[in-house]
Amino acid sequence: MTLYLDNAATSWPKPPCVAEAMLHCMREVGASPGRSGHRLATEAERIRFGTREALAELVGVSDPMRIVFALNATQALNMVIRGLLGEGDHVVTTSMEHNSVMRPLRAAERAGASVSVVGCNAEGTLAPEALAEHILPRTKLIVVNHASNVCGTLLPIRELGRIARRLGIPFLVDAAQTAGSQPINLVRDNIDLLAFAGHKSLLGPSGTGGLVFHDEFDIDLLPPLIYGGTGSLSEEETQPDFLPDKYEGGTSNIVGLAGLGAGVRYVLDRGVEGIHDHEGRLTKRLLEGLRGIDRIRLLGTMDARRQTATVSFTIDGKSVSETAHALDERFGIMCRPGLHCAPRAHRTLGTLPAGAIRFAPGLFSTEADIDRAVEAVATLAGEE
Repeated sequence: MTLYLDNAATSWPKPPCVAEAMLHCMREVGASPGRSGHRLATEAERIRFGTREALAELVGVSDPMRIVFALNATQALNMVIRGLLGEGDHVVTTSMEHNSVMRPLRAAERAGASVSVVGCNAEGTLAPEALAEHILPRTKLIVVNHASNVCGTLLPIRELGRIARRLGIPFLVDAAQTAGSQPINLVRDNIDLLAFAGHKSLLGPSGTGGLVFHDEFDIDLLPPLIYGGTGSLSEEETQPDFLPDKYEGGTSNIVGLAGLGAGVRYVLDRGVEGIHDHEGRLTKRLLEGLRGIDRIRLLGTMDARRQTATVSFTIDGKSVSETAHALDERFGIMCRPGLHCAPRAHRTLGTLPAGAIRFAPGLFSTEADIDRAVEAVATLAGEE
């Protein structure tokens, strides 16, 4: 019997309603939203707009048209980083970022921008004033993750956003690890731009994600990443300048968005607070179980109240890749070893170059799953 603990990469299983919505769209709709004038195209647009409405409710945005869809959180992050930063500009980030942030920042650096990486502590967090010390008069963007994909540590985004708001600097939050499992509200949390992944805690399929604009963010500041047909202003050869069309050139992944909409509505029905509490209990149980095993080193805060349901660890004297392989082959437990596309975070946590083993329970994980995982690790840790 297999046990899936890789929800930080992609959530699984999905609620049945997600596959049902996608199958309905394929079988009964099939048309492109925003194109044509027939009933199926109208239905496709209804599906797409319904997904925008559900996401807007989830993150506290009054206008659903300020939700822009993309292939994933990575594309959404690139939209902002590549759009806002030019030669001579400055950006501030942290040492716990995923390569979906660090790689476009390094590309911007090669094009003439400068990057300040604020070092986090050994738990993966930082004090807001530490970031404030790196802000310059030419700082055009602050970008941070809401939670680390390596150890789950939550950053103080509300306080960081308050600093950015006071100084008039756009604040971009990577919510790939938190949208759907941690309460988020753009107004309350002082977020200007929120990148989200559809396939993780929002329970949608791969190939979905996007960017959320705060109601007061001026879209004139941000050019499109992709130009193309939108079904609007088709007589013009320039990109529309209004939301969401400005950033949605090309045909939408309407089947994926149907599934995403179903996933988000499932999250809303369950309640983010309820999901957060469930995963918090599992995280606490997992941390307590692993903490009692000899040779185990846990990463991050080791406090379920200050992190997501992502727990990473190493076993002294054992290869992380060989351990993960043994967990799969001998115990049927699927997890992720290595650097998790976040080498800077592992350097901060002291696990570069070997990396760590990551357990990530999700909405459908149980206490019995956690106990089984802890028992398997204890067995492997006790072997030479």
